[in-house]
Amino acid sequence: MGSSSDKKRFGTGPVFFTAISTILGAILFLRFGFAVGTLGFWGTLLLIILGHSLTIPTAFAISELATNKRVEGGGEYFIISRSFGLNIGATIGIALYLSQAISVAFYIIAFTEAFEFIFNFFLNSLNVNLPRQVISIPSMLLLGYIILNRGANIGVKMLYFVVGILFLSLLLFFLGKTEYGVTMGNTLPAGDIRNMKDFFMVFAIAFPAFTGMTAGVGLSGDLKNPGKSIPRGTIFATFTGMLVYIFIIYKLAISASAEDMLTNQLIMSKIAIFGVVIIPLGLAASTLSSAIGSLMVAPRTLQALSMDGSFPSTKVNKWLSFGRKSDNEPANATLITIIIALVFVALGSVNAVAEIISMFFMVTYGSLCLISFLNHFGSSPSYRPSFRSRWFLSLSGFLIAVWVMFKINAPYAFASLFLMTVVYYYIKLYHRERDGLESLFANALFQINRNIQVYLQKSGSRKKTKEWRPSAICISKDSFVRAKAFQLLNWISYRYGFGTYLHRIDGYYSRATSLKATQELERLIEVYDTTNNHVYVDTLISPSYTSALAQAIQVPGISGMENNMVIFEYDKENPQNLKEIIENIGLIRAGSFDICLLASSRKDMIFRNGIHVWIDYQYPENSSILILMSFIISGHPDWRKSNINIFETCRPDQYEETRLKLTELVRDGRLPITEKNIEIITVEPATTLKNLINEKSAQAALTLIGFDTQILKRAGDSLFNSYDSIGTILFVNSHNQKEIV
Repeated sequence: MGSSSDKKRFGTGPVFFTAISTILGAILFLRFGFAVGTLGFWGTLLLIILGHSLTIPTAFAISELATNKRVEGGGEYFIISRSFGLNIGATIGIALYLSQAISVAFYIIAFTEAFEFIFNFFLNSLNVNLPRQVISIPSMLLLGYIILNRGANIGVKMLYFVVGILFLSLLLFFLGKTEYGVTMGNTLPAGDIRNMKDFFMVFAIAFPAFTGMTAGVGLSGDLKNPGKSIPRGTIFATFTGMLVYIFIIYKLAISASAEDMLTNQLIMSKIAIFGVVIIPLGLAASTLSSAIGSLMVAPRTLQALSMDGSFPSTKVNKWLSFGRKSDNEPANATLITIIIALVFVALGSVNAVAEIISMFFMVTYGSLCLISFLNHFGSSPSYRPSFRSRWFLSLSGFLIAVWVMFKINAPYAFASLFLMTVVYYYIKLYHRERDGLESLFANALFQINRNIQVYLQKSGSRKKTKEWRPSAICISKDSFVRAKAFQLLNWISYRYGFGTYLHRIDGYYSRATSLKATQELERLIEVYDTTNNHVYVDTLISPSYTSALAQAIQVPGISGMENNMVIFEYDKENPQNLKEIIENIGLIRAGSFDICLLASSRKDMIFRNGIHVWIDYQYPENSSILILMSFIISGHPDWRKSNINIFETCRPDQYEETRLKLTELVRDGRLPITEKNIEIITVEPATTLKNLINEKSAQAALTLIGFDTQILKRAGDSLFNSYDSIGTILFVNSHNQKEIV
């Protein structure tokens, strides 16, 4: 028994011939005459240029991707799945496989057109209108039997033979002459362009002519050197096909009238030497070779999908991934492909099948171009292909693929994307553990973030901005004891602000603490399910709270803004770490940060009871930040059924003035706070602010209270005590007066 490397038996030739035989297929013989007859030479030339503005970037992209890493079985599917992740790869791969399998039917249906003389004979002589399936179904069964029993080797040998006939028929076509051509002097009619309003209608009919250039990539698992054979075979086939197309439409334009081209779908037979025989033979050869190419490639895509466990049943995956011991031929996958092709052969409509496969091919080509572009943009050091495309070619290929999809048939485009979305979510349902787009987009996001931060630094926009928004940082070693600090950061970060949560690990940096930090970060991400939150989490190793704070406040903000707020947190019922927090307030003030102390209560937080904001007339510098913080927090969906209530104290003689100022502030700031939710309280000598807060905010879900750092120095932790009647409190100190704009 030979080694597995012995089974990889093909070189560049099969890649080229599989691609070129698919490119020079049914559309060339059956629809190019119609295209030139409708649009004229120059209109059809534009059609060819548009088609190749998608296929050339795709050919370059797939050549680039194939030379970066070894491409294993599955060709395009392998490349997409190893770039986009297995779930999205499987979604696109299933669409790709179906388009390849349906392509077999498309080519077999077109193959029957070569036997038009038989159908005409029965109709004219015996008055019997034979259905095309009389030839297409037996042909499909015979071809399937040959490939199923003899494998890709016989397929490649048949390919060489039929490609030879194809090129002979094209040669005799180019050598042929017509009376029309002699009369017109074998020159193009002046201004040969017309009916451009029908351009995309014709393009939709002709588009399958441009879908063959990646056909050879599906043989990747059987190639001796995919990194060499795929780029050479694919690119050479793409440009060869484009040149042949241009020469063919030129020959058609100088050899036949528009009327003849529109009324005779095999107009090439009227032009070629021995055309009555050689063109139907060439059509048969081209469609048969394309069918062979697709029938070799589609099962390998299905086999690769099943080897990656893309289907919900383990037994189905195992059965489909089976490869014959003698030649590793995907026998079971080939059988399924033949059955699918037979179903569509029975339908019998070339145009209906053509539009279906066009959509799925477009998605595949667009995906390949997008992968290439993102790899260029991401600049990963591991991306080192020996063949390099250009980023703008890949980007243009992706954009053109999307645009053309909707120009050809918008309902089909929407339907195909909807179907693929459903398939993706179904696959994700039973493969939750697989990665999604993160692996491919990560490097691109790193580049975007880096460029934005460098731009902000150069432009000085960090310093210039007048609009305040919180960029908060929180350090806690009680991450797995209390979650309210993280919850607060998430409320702040949901829409308007930015948050960084650092879990502190006591100790000096060492291998042991580094390992612990890694483990606790994984646990932190799992516990807080950060995929559904908006906070950046990390760990920080430090021997003391003070050094941890000193490190953290020097960390750059993840948003590109500098951090401007520090959040502390303690247990309101058991404030063991409160003294430690107060000791470090001076350090934070030295950095010009706003300060928040979250007193976490064990009392349930009932969101519908709303947010209460308390403004003390003695410390007006806190008023704006308290109002802004309440507005920012209430933007989170948790608070959607809650209200903001503002309480401001004043001297007895300043009641009206205080109400007017606060009402104008809320109104001019366009804040969602109604006048009935504003209460001005005159402070009497016998009452204290703490008693008022305990009385009026006992049921509030969250209470915001301002504090002054100078008073804190004198009062110590007693400043935050005696709020026993209320739940969770956020104490806030503003570094400077904020402007509500």
